[in-house]
Amino acid sequence: MPEGDTVFRAARRLHEGLAGREVTRFEVRVPRSAVADLRGETVREVVPAGKHLLMRIGEHTLHSHLKMEGRWHVYRPGQKWRAPAFQARAIVGTAPALAVGFELAMVEVLPTADEARVVGHLGPDPLSAEWDAAEAARRVAADDRAIHVALLDQRNVAGFGNEYANELLFVRGIRPTALAADVDTVGLIETGARMIQANRDRQGRTFTGDARPGQQTWVYRREGKPCRRCGALIRKDDLGARATSERIIFWCPVCQP
Repeated sequence: MPEGDTVFRAARRLHEGLAGREVTRFEVRVPRSAVADLRGETVREVVPAGKHLLMRIGEHTLHSHLKMEGRWHVYRPGQKWRAPAFQARAIVGTAPALAVGFELAMVEVLPTADEARVVGHLGPDPLSAEWDAAEAARRVAADDRAIHVALLDQRNVAGFGNEYANELLFVRGIRPTALAADVDTVGLIETGARMIQANRDRQGRTFTGDARPGQQTWVYRREGKPCRRCGALIRKDDLGARATSERIIFWCPVCQP
């Protein structure tokens, strides 16, 4: 599932493949930006912002969000695509590399000077050089909702998705339904930052320290299985800020009292 660490790695691959090179092919296959043409411009850099990806080309930015299914691939000239062409939403080609964004939930071209319109609302990002743990903890603590919901609100802290929220709350021994105001948000955010920073450079995300298939998580998608710590059966339920944004929560009834 694309979360902040996934986007960080995607941005790094794109930057390594495209930065400093002239665009020779440019297609955005969504109506809003379909007429944009940045051929002849130079890719300046590709950077992550929470779960958002910003490809800065000349004075414009190709902004994308992976959501649940999106992904970016980088190909050599003539290399066969690893996904069907009809799923391609954005294509950026240079002489040595071709970047293709498949099933992107959000993609648009905008002036780089206007990036705040799409990412200005984001809270502190633990994978950013400007990471501010104290501010992230303050924002989460000020949220009057359940802690699981507060962690997923990108305005509080950018980059954590449902898998991180579930795993982080287990490690800290916090029930997902606990109110954010009643939680040690300083410790929670510090732990979350260490988790996502540790996973940043791994191809296989792990929360347990064990990268073997089926061993990477404590509670996420382990409903009905015994807790790795105490043996109690992992439970699951739905929780969200509203019915249309509910996520599945997983927890141990013993380890997360």
